[in-house]
Amino acid sequence: MPTQEGASARVLEDLDAAAIDYATRASTASKAGRAVLRDDLTRLCLPFAGRMARRYRGRGEALEDLEQVARLGLIKAIDRYDPERGSFTAYAVITISGEIKRHFRDRTWGVHVPRRIQDLSLEVGQASMVMTTELSRTPTSAELAVRLRVSETAVREALESAAGYSPSSLNARAGGEGTAEFGDLIGGADSDLELVDDRLTVAGLLLRLPARERRMLAMRFYGNRTQAEIAAELGISQMHVSRLLSRSLAWLREAMLSDGLPRWEGAGPAEAAGMRVSVDRACGVVTVRVHGEVDRDTAERLRTSLGHAVSSAAGDRLVIDLSGVPLIDAAGVAVLLAVSSAAAVADVDLALTGTQPYVARILGVSGLRNLMDADVRR
Repeated sequence: MPTQEGASARVLEDLDAAAIDYATRASTASKAGRAVLRDDLTRLCLPFAGRMARRYRGRGEALEDLEQVARLGLIKAIDRYDPERGSFTAYAVITISGEIKRHFRDRTWGVHVPRRIQDLSLEVGQASMVMTTELSRTPTSAELAVRLRVSETAVREALESAAGYSPSSLNARAGGEGTAEFGDLIGGADSDLELVDDRLTVAGLLLRLPARERRMLAMRFYGNRTQAEIAAELGISQMHVSRLLSRSLAWLREAMLSDGLPRWEGAGPAEAAGMRVSVDRACGVVTVRVHGEVDRDTAERLRTSLGHAVSSAAGDRLVIDLSGVPLIDAAGVAVLLAVSSAAAVADVDLALTGTQPYVARILGVSGLRNLMDADVRR
């Protein structure tokens, strides 16, 4: 009685002989004749294509779909077969297997995975099933790597990518009925989303600040520069930088919390040009107009100018106009206190006028409120 192996060998020999006969007869047949010969060989080889398809069943694809793909590969093998290159069955096995693997690679993966990983994943899966039967346990990554002659890292990558073949839906239930969906268990609230509006608002408000203040804020909070480094680059004192930063941040905070834009004190061109002092005399009144910030860097110049004004205003009234002063520090307050004492000695009626709100608060707590009120009483 003939064995199964012998029968299979005879079938393959018959297919090889039939393919050679087809190639020989098709070379001299008409177009219609070649079509008939092609159909006859295809019908003869269909069982062979079915056996090839059944090798890949159980991998998530319907057997009917695999048979269709195998038959497509069979037709390609028949059309491209050249008897001078060897056995038809060997060529058909390679062509049909490649077509089935291409189907798995291009049509069945739920997530895009590189082709080399897809092919290796299929090989790892097949080798794992064979080795599980041989070892009576699941093979390790190292054992699969030796079997397939690849690195262990490549095997682990293939095993991890296998999850992309048939991914679970985020809308699937995590447990029984009434439980949360998988999507509800992934991720969390992004707190940065709540800051988007604030960041856009601040970005718009920064454009309304003077160029120097914008530059200082950028250097401090984006460039991570220290106040001393900022002062050295801008050519001002570190205390001056601290005051300007505080004023800018206070203005931004107030602008964020109010419906309208608050008034920016001292954003005009006079401030940008540095401190300037001008003196006018009219009708027994000497008016000293100060423009710019009064701090440690400019206090001495102001002291000199006001000293000359006190001397020239003997017996007259001296008015110091501070409407152009957006900022004054302890050095500037000391100058005004010294000028107040000098005016009292010289019998000069002194008054401070036009103080901006920030400057008025500083002078008020420094004991100069009576000089600001003196102008009102006049």
